[in-house]
Amino acid sequence: MNKYLIISILVIVLLVGVFFLSYFLNKKTPIPKGCEDLRIGKEGCMGCKNLDCSIRFKLDIKKIEEDIEEKEE
Repeated sequence: MNKYLIISILVIVLLVGVFFLSYFLNKKTPIPKGCEDLRIGKEGCMGCKNLDCSIRFKLDIKKIEEDIEEKEE
């Protein structure tokens, strides 16, 4: 095999590994003090086109929970 091919494969594997490591460490990072109850309103997500956003998902879950609580009352 060509040594440049091996080096390029190793660089790609290293970059993918760094990506997953940083993603995992970011998920484990605790929420800073004072930011636990921050809410992003629907207006804040209207301009964003990312449908897989975890903030949008959490916003939808909270909205559903609030609707259920309102119906129970």
